[in-house]
Amino acid sequence: MMQTINNILVALDLSDIDETLIKYAAYLADSLQAEKVYFVHNIKKYEIIELFEDELAELNLEEMIGDELNETVAHNFKSKVEWEVLISNDPYTESLINYIVNKYEIQLTLVGNKNKVKGTGVMSGKLLHMLKCHILSVPKNIAPEITKLCIGTDFSNASRKSFVMANFLRKNVGCKVKAMHIYNVPLQFSPYLPKENLIPTIEKHIEEKSKKFIKRLKEYGDGIEFEIVPGRSSSVPENLIHQCLKEKFDMLMISDKGGNTFSSLVIGNVTDELFNEDLEFPLWVCK
Repeated sequence: MMQTINNILVALDLSDIDETLIKYAAYLADSLQAEKVYFVHNIKKYEIIELFEDELAELNLEEMIGDELNETVAHNFKSKVEWEVLISNDPYTESLINYIVNKYEIQLTLVGNKNKVKGTGVMSGKLLHMLKCHILSVPKNIAPEITKLCIGTDFSNASRKSFVMANFLRKNVGCKVKAMHIYNVPLQFSPYLPKENLIPTIEKHIEEKSKKFIKRLKEYGDGIEFEIVPGRSSSVPENLIHQCLKEKFDMLMISDKGGNTFSSLVIGNVTDELFNEDLEFPLWVCK
């Protein structure tokens, strides 16, 4: 399974998170030996045209914003990789990004994690479902480096994608990789089954599943530490976030689909929840 990141797209929105995204893109472009980085901004002109129709008639908004972004990128993108700024005027930002991803054969899209300020981010969860490329959500003011990477896994076939990508990152940036599986005891069974029987049975089942999964990973699992963590009363996303903060991981990587009886990393569940969280570390969703 060959992995390459040739073309990177970065979604900018003229806010102060843009600088972080540009610097992070430069780090990844160099580390992963990308060929080109596209910086995209969508002007939702329809939102302001009715209020400022006369003023806008005399201005070339696309050109002005394009000049500003070119200047910002030139100042912050410390990489020799080729780059280009694309300005558009589309009512639907997600559709525009999806179009560009397909047109320019993008393998990785960077977006800002602005969930703290609801409604101001350039993206919504729709993007997670639309794009066929990897998505990296980056919080503001994060340092562009990956030294410790955590994979959230449910031992499903879909989850294997994260290990392939993590292995690619490890080879290129030299980061340490740890895989984590969070399991929860299914509440619907707990009133009828004694706890002393239920938990050991589930743990044994997970242990067997993990061994089979690691065997199937082949070289992608070499040197990766695995940890199985009981979910207790918290949800799977809460546990993953807690573990990442506790162990000071620089990034959490997760696959876009999965499926497991006791913890599910399925779009619309864990991946969606994590993507919409105000995280303190980057989240890489593997496609």
